[in-house]
Amino acid sequence: MEFERFIFNFRIGAEALITNRFRAILTSLGIIFGVAAVIAMLAIGAGTEKEIIEQIKQIGSNNIVIKSRVEKKKNLEEDPTVQAKQENGKYSPGLTLADAENILQTIPNVNFVSPEIESEMQFYSEGLITSGNLIGITNHYFETNNLLVNEGLMFSDDQLASSAPVCIIGRGVKAKLFSKTEPIGQRLKCGGTWLTVVGVLENRDVSQSASQKLSIRNVNTEVYIPVRTMLMRFINRSNVTVTDIKRANQQSMDDDGSQQKQVVDENYHQIDRMIVNVKDSKHISATVELLEKMLSRRHNEVDDYEIQVPELLLKQEQRTRKLFNIVLAVIAGISLLVGGIGIMNIMLASVLERTKEIGLRLSIGARRRDIVFQFIAEAVMISLSGGLLGIVMGVVISILIEKVAGIQTIISGASVMLSFVVSVSVGLLFGIFPAKRASEQSPMESLRYE
Repeated sequence: MEFERFIFNFRIGAEALITNRFRAILTSLGIIFGVAAVIAMLAIGAGTEKEIIEQIKQIGSNNIVIKSRVEKKKNLEEDPTVQAKQENGKYSPGLTLADAENILQTIPNVNFVSPEIESEMQFYSEGLITSGNLIGITNHYFETNNLLVNEGLMFSDDQLASSAPVCIIGRGVKAKLFSKTEPIGQRLKCGGTWLTVVGVLENRDVSQSASQKLSIRNVNTEVYIPVRTMLMRFINRSNVTVTDIKRANQQSMDDDGSQQKQVVDENYHQIDRMIVNVKDSKHISATVELLEKMLSRRHNEVDDYEIQVPELLLKQEQRTRKLFNIVLAVIAGISLLVGGIGIMNIMLASVLERTKEIGLRLSIGARRRDIVFQFIAEAVMISLSGGLLGIVMGVVISILIEKVAGIQTIISGASVMLSFVVSVSVGLLFGIFPAKRASEQSPMESLRYE
């Protein structure tokens, strides 16, 4: 009997909504937008959290990055290499391998230092060609960036010390140059030097934001060689040769033989950057302070380098994303509140419009709780339908954000369930007052209502 009453009251509420379906749709818009915002907010938050965790794994939580800073404006009236090393009359050798060795020997909290030298190159093998970066490193580079050599081996101590012409290639280089052959033991040409492949790195996907903000490289398109091999066989910018001086003089002369000032970018640093791995993350701040003092002294107070703490950058980015999510949550909350108020307003208006209907139902035996359930059912159906449409809209918005804005989004079952629960709760919360108002009416007065 009670179940039949339940179905009957529900059917009456549904028929009332169908009769005024356009009004019901307009009423549910606040719920639709609010739930969509909740879905998008949770999807962005989950995607951000995953991206940050992945980035932390890639850069390591105990790392400090020291990057060379290149002056953008240099006068080529003198040798550019020598001129660049002077700032306000002070000479700086730039970042060198000696800096890395000195850091390791001087600062007790440092576990290891990973120097890097980068140069854009073209690689040849058996008539095939591809371009990418040639990176001079030590084996610590793979540990620092959590990379695995899943084919072949890492560099041996002898190869590192003897400047051996060997290399480890990324997965993309293998696909372009050695797609039909086993790369280990094969040779590729870089510039005028032949390199023997001793290893292939695992595949690694890097987002564009991580690459730009944290200088995380696309390892798939790169070739790695021992850092001393890079200095001996390819590039050592700390050496000034007669050729460098002649080139500078030629560049600084115009057609009539007069001196001409030129503005160029000239990287005089021996190494491009180095990653300092600290034994304990709690010593990061103290180590940064020591690094600043030591490098300032070694570089004669010339500000030609910058120190970054990737973990702090990630935390800053996380705070920014959290602020964005808070703003979005406020917008979602306001939309849901407006939607709830809209539901309550429409239900109060509906109570007035259907006063005689309410009086007639009460006079023929309907209980007051039947009236309460009828109007609560109407409110819940409005909010529930709006919630379902909002979930669909939120999923679509999340997909569009990932495709258009490049922001990773993750839609979880928990977020969908939360949105469902929120939409139902809004209907219940804002439907109780109108339903109670309807049930408290006197049957006789309701029937006489005009």
